Amino acid sequence: MAERDREPRASLLLYWLFKWSVVNPLFRVYFRGRVVGAQHVPRQGPMIVVANHASDFDPPLLSNCVQRPVSYMAKEELFKVPVLAPAIRLYGAYPVKRGSADRSAIREALKQLNQGWAVGVFLQGTRTPDGRIPEPKLGAALIAAKAQVPLLPVSLWGTHRILTKGQKLPQAVPLTVRIGQPLPPPPTTDKTLLLETTQRCAEAIHQLHDLGR
Repeated sequence: MAERDREPRASLLLYWLFKWSVVNPLFRVYFRGRVVGAQHVPRQGPMIVVANHASDFDPPLLSNCVQRPVSYMAKEELFKVPVLAPAIRLYGAYPVKRGSADRSAIREALKQLNQGWAVGVFLQGTRTPDGRIPEPKLGAALIAAKAQVPLLPVSLWGTHRILTKGQKLPQAVPLTVRIGQPLPPPPTTDKTLLLETTQRCAEAIHQLHDLGR
């Protein structure tokens, strides 16, 4: 059971400030961005946002489009920088130690969920060149099972073309973000159930992605 239904108030304030001053104008104007399915996003309470991943621009764009802050893991070293550390922590980042990413990521993600955050997990774990998810990882399903929170599938279409090889500036490519229906968490951490849930998430994201622009 979560201790709170929403993220800390200061984090919400920073999120809305950054969203409307920077991220949303870039998404809507420069990238001619579209959002489909925003009505599927729970407005409060913990959840896991699962998505494909093809660009460094994905985290802020994803958070912008689901209309609430999304917490992501970040390297532990960043939290030792005096000015940067409080800012990224306020924005929802949580530290992960090198060499123990799986264990520390799960532990810290559970802490964030307990504080009412939406936690973002890219299902592939790393970027892919075309935005597809050939080898989805079990981490999101495992966290969902432990916390008993829903998983929200999201497709980021077109972000793989923002920065291609040899380019130094973001390209003004059209983007579409599609949000699916929340999926229930696995009832236990049994590996078979984790695999089934992970596959459902991947299939839901691919179905959204195949709709294209």
